[in-house]
Amino acid sequence: MIIYCRRCVLPHTKPDLYIDEAGICSACRYFENRKEVDWEKRESELREVFDRYRAKDNKHWDCVIPVSGGKDSTFQVLKVLQYGMRPLCVTATTCDLSEIGRKNIENLKNAGVDYIEFTANPTIRKKLNRLALIEVGDISWPEHVSIFTVPIIMAVKFEIPLIIWGENSQNEYGGPGAAAKNNYLTRRWLEEFGGLLGLRVADLVNYGFSEKDLIPYTYPSDEELKRVGVTGVFLGYYLPWHGFRNALVAQAHGFRPHSDRVEGSIVNYENIDNYQVGIHDYFKFLKFGFSRASDIGSMYIRRNIMTRSEVLKLVKERDGKFPWHYLNKPLDEILKPLDMSVAEFIRVCDDFSNKKLFKIDKNGNLLKDKFGNLEKINDDNISQVAFSENIVTDEIKLN
Repeated sequence: MIIYCRRCVLPHTKPDLYIDEAGICSACRYFENRKEVDWEKRESELREVFDRYRAKDNKHWDCVIPVSGGKDSTFQVLKVLQYGMRPLCVTATTCDLSEIGRKNIENLKNAGVDYIEFTANPTIRKKLNRLALIEVGDISWPEHVSIFTVPIIMAVKFEIPLIIWGENSQNEYGGPGAAAKNNYLTRRWLEEFGGLLGLRVADLVNYGFSEKDLIPYTYPSDEELKRVGVTGVFLGYYLPWHGFRNALVAQAHGFRPHSDRVEGSIVNYENIDNYQVGIHDYFKFLKFGFSRASDIGSMYIRRNIMTRSEVLKLVKERDGKFPWHYLNKPLDEILKPLDMSVAEFIRVCDDFSNKKLFKIDKNGNLLKDKFGNLEKINDDNISQVAFSENIVTDEIKLN
């Protein structure tokens, strides 16, 4: 049986999520505690961080900002510029960059920053995408690793100690308490929550990759980090993080959303830079019984943007649908670089589907509708959970 948070729509099957005796999940509790935070004091602390790390010799950038061109990284850049910092923005190129993703990267560059875009060997990348999808059920594994390693490699190379990350996902989506409260990104955080899924970079030599193949995915040594004094901080610790607000601010500065709500999601402004994201999100659904629509909908509930019943309707309609077209690109075209057919993809999907969460026939085979969609074992339970429509208090603030 899947148990859902009484306040949002997240299930207990989400890794590291805790639902307390009152039926409220840890993500909702962390958000609830925001009202106890002295945000003026936090903002003052952020100014102190910037003053401490601002380059004094005019020969180094003040900080590194890892960016994708998305709404959050656009917001990060705009905020850091407001504080008078001179950042070096670093992009670890996504696996299958969309047209709108490219336009948003160019828009971010035009905000007035120095910018580096690092593209890992695409031949190696395709092999890693295929391997990671088959071995750990995550086509985006190499991207999730490189977005944490490449900016740090650049920070070491150019001797820039301060790295500005965005949100602490463990806080926003609910994770272990100590990790959720952390305002620094450490090597340990990366290893626990950075999306490695038990597949370490060092393990890849056993699959025929050389150490040189893996340079972009290899975290700098402790000695290198210590020499430069690299420190990564979460901007979301110092400023109240709000994805919808970030999207509005980004759009006011040229960021383009997609023309329609993204497949498997309930919005048109998130995860629009990579055609492979639909596959990544679908495997999340196969493993844990929820996906992108539940994540975003739950954040909307906490911020009083939508009621739980409104979100529930959208989640039932859009969460976990088979990814036939992501950003209007057919699945077979997305799979082509991996040398994988749709039939082989479906077999991999079935291998990673948690049969404890989905309906099966008497022979143990997954039941699917004509579109290939699965049905959760107790999907109706989510709508039967008692809840309050007006339990959240945080309001949208654009300043």
